[in-house]
Amino acid sequence: MKRFLLIIIVFSAVKSTAQEPLVLLRGKIVSQIKELGEINVVNLRSESVTTTSDNGNFTMFVKERDTLQFTGLQILTKKVAVTSSDINKQLFVVTVEPKVIPLEEVEIRQYPNINAVSLGILQKPAKTYTPAERKLRAAEEFHWYSPLLIPLGGMSVDGLINSITGRTAMLKKELRIERKEYLLQKIEYLFKPEFFTESLKIPKDYVRGFWYYAVEDPKLVRALQEKNKMMARFIFSDLATRYKELLNQN
Repeated sequence: MKRFLLIIIVFSAVKSTAQEPLVLLRGKIVSQIKELGEINVVNLRSESVTTTSDNGNFTMFVKERDTLQFTGLQILTKKVAVTSSDINKQLFVVTVEPKVIPLEEVEIRQYPNINAVSLGILQKPAKTYTPAERKLRAAEEFHWYSPLLIPLGGMSVDGLINSITGRTAMLKKELRIERKEYLLQKIEYLFKPEFFTESLKIPKDYVRGFWYYAVEDPKLVRALQEKNKMMARFIFSDLATRYKELLNQN
């Protein structure tokens, strides 16, 4: 009998939770720091994500007892459980602590006119490489005579091994993946989720897949690299139409 009553209680609790309506919560983050934009707000139940505006405001659909997590480069991570009183408030205010990194006092003097070019070491500024680009560059430095130069320092042992084992092809693949990940991060930084779900009408579950589809387009890649957000929006709009057609075909 007790077990039967326990099952009824648990079932009733689950049913009542499932029937709780979604409510649009209007919130604001406050802190001692002024930079309150681009703070991530995550609903740990629904896994929905949004970011704050420059003044710390945000909106999100929630249910009572949802847990919201606030993370950002400039703040300490904080979790807040949503109560019924929070839902009924006109503005849900969350106070976060700034992330303080203690530094020793250092005097920095800049000499912009002194560099490798002005000193005659280089004829033009040296190109910088990402980790994947450096690995690939080392792997590709191989010629028929390269093994003969190893004792003289003319070729690295890594270069020889890479050429024999075919690791160079793998490194090229890693470089392509690294560049795609960089573009995905750039999309996530420049555009809010609502742009894709509301403006472009991409189903929420397919937004990430749309990003992977979009970064294959050379025009979009160029716009992102040039930080031309307006051009990227136009290209996204065109790609979204084609992407939704593909979804409908499947």
